Amino acid sequence: MKKYILSILIFSFLMSCSDFQKLELNPNLPTSVPSSIILRDVLSKMNDEAWNNVMRANQFYASNYNYYSNNEYNWGYADLDFTTLKNVVQMEKEAKNAGAKDLNPYSALGKFLRAYYYTNMSLQVGDLPVKDALQGLAVDKPKYDTQKEVFIQILKWLEESNNDLTQLITTGDKTLDGDIYYNNDLRKWQKTVNSFKLRVLVHLSKQADDADLKVKTDFANVISNPSKYPLMNDLSESLQYVWGTNNKYPRNPDNFGNNATRENMAKTYVDLLKSYKDPRLFVVAEPADAQLTKGFKPTDFEAYIGANSGEDLADMSSKAGLGQYSFQSRKRYYGTYTGENTFVISYPEMCFNIAEAINRGWIAGNAQDWYDRGVKSSMSFYGLNDATSYLGQSNMKYAGNNAAGLTQILNQKYIAFFQNSGYEAYYNWRRTGVPTFLVGTGTGNGTKIPLRYLYPKSERTTNTENLSEAIKRQFNVVIAEESINAQLWIVK
Repeated sequence: MKKYILSILIFSFLMSCSDFQKLELNPNLPTSVPSSIILRDVLSKMNDEAWNNVMRANQFYASNYNYYSNNEYNWGYADLDFTTLKNVVQMEKEAKNAGAKDLNPYSALGKFLRAYYYTNMSLQVGDLPVKDALQGLAVDKPKYDTQKEVFIQILKWLEESNNDLTQLITTGDKTLDGDIYYNNDLRKWQKTVNSFKLRVLVHLSKQADDADLKVKTDFANVISNPSKYPLMNDLSESLQYVWGTNNKYPRNPDNFGNNATRENMAKTYVDLLKSYKDPRLFVVAEPADAQLTKGFKPTDFEAYIGANSGEDLADMSSKAGLGQYSFQSRKRYYGTYTGENTFVISYPEMCFNIAEAINRGWIAGNAQDWYDRGVKSSMSFYGLNDATSYLGQSNMKYAGNNAAGLTQILNQKYIAFFQNSGYEAYYNWRRTGVPTFLVGTGTGNGTKIPLRYLYPKSERTTNTENLSEAIKRQFNVVIAEESINAQLWIVK
């Protein structure tokens, strides 16, 4: 009888626990998220915005108000994108859970997104976990792969993504949803994947002769086989973030009082435009009041003055207050909430990358043609549709496949990067030294431009052994001596 009563009590207890667990579940809380919603979030994070710390690091503009910001390069710990990459993995899982085939648009774009985010992360810090990464609890302390291994995997992902997209386009797959850039058009995505591949290969220019990377061969394969590797055809096919009233452009009527006079144009960018008598200067900037007082007109290039990013901040603030520096165009950047689109991967950049490859002898072709295309498409973004006289200037005519011609290509690529494409202007400077970045007391870091970010602080405590090995391998120092001034393998 006692056993019978005990059994009833145990059964009742188990039933009550089961009922309690059921009551714990919130019927209004979703247990899964559609892959389209995850994709939308992952894609939105590709937008690096404009008029922010990144663009100051690119020396496009400078802060003259110390209370809000400065122009120092005292970089700290990197903010890496592994959380976003975990969402990419979950997006792929949700697509399969919803009945998608093994090959589907989300898996194809997932490979591109891995390549995109890993490229950005590795360019910031160096070696990264790849083989052991994104394994969840199965691998809680991933080992670091070398930067070379990271980029070999990136190129593999891009090749696979292109091949997958070819098959999906051939079969007419229309199951993609949530695409904020191309309205679910896989053909345009394929062009972006291959245009991005050219960016990655150009980043590897210092390692172009590495037999494992096959930089020159891969670049030539893309260019020589347009049916297999379609590329962007014009500016409209750029991967670009479109701003709206719900996601206001960083400069808009609401923050005119906060930023209009606290930030001025940077000398690196302004002087480059002035040296080429570039009409884009009149579109993006305002003449310095002090220059107008001297009698210069708004259409005179000498009316525009940029501040040296290395200038002492107190001096810059004083001079800006006296009207000695140019500010952002109020009409262009504070007259609307939608603002200009922000490029993530652009057609002008692709043109300059192809021109650079020809200049370096990686591929055959007409570098001047691609150089001209890059200039014309960038100028058209600003509503300047007649570049003939601009390109006809003596210092704008392509100097040929030599060092001078390469400098022209790199300068024009830098100009085209203005307020877009994240750190690409800085990465190209780090790789080539073009254009010359200015330094001084105002840029901090012992008047040096740093060459990398530090690994995230969390890695020092949660993955100490593997991080120590990676830092020792790359820089021959212990964790405590890790430096933002250490040179990465990719630019050695």
